[in-house]
Amino acid sequence: MTSPEELEAVGRQLGRPPRGVHAVAHRCPCGLPDVVATEPRLPDGTPFPTTFYLTCPRAASRIGSLEGSGLMRQMEARLRTDPDLAAAYTGAHERYLAARAELGSVPEIEGVSAGGMPDRVKCLHVLAAQALAQGRGVNPLGDEVLDELGDWWAGGPCVSTGAALE
Repeated sequence: MTSPEELEAVGRQLGRPPRGVHAVAHRCPCGLPDVVATEPRLPDGTPFPTTFYLTCPRAASRIGSLEGSGLMRQMEARLRTDPDLAAAYTGAHERYLAARAELGSVPEIEGVSAGGMPDRVKCLHVLAAQALAQGRGVNPLGDEVLDELGDWWAGGPCVSTGAALE
């Protein structure tokens, strides 16, 4: 269960009320949520395949810069030429689907994970969120994104909150 304080922090991070939050999936070293697990169907009935949603605006901004650098094209090219990487990325896709299945079934998005998995690289934010939420070693490309980010939390919390979160 997500506390009102956690939802408030996520809302400040996103700049809007959060939708369909199931739980905090990972916390930044500063203590704030940085990834939430989202219900596979939003409260308004919309199917939502992005189970692991990155909320930290600092991490998101740095990842946006990585996306602009051409990193996604490079990663996708490697998927076509490296069978071990492709197999590990397919495994990440399967782990993503399994995590979403634990939250519920939505036939409209059955078999669809996020971020372009299992054969494309479409969104580094999703890959990093999965690596944070499910741990290193689950998504090799998500791990690479985290390695490129550096210590995004070093400047302290990305947003102010009314209460400390633990």
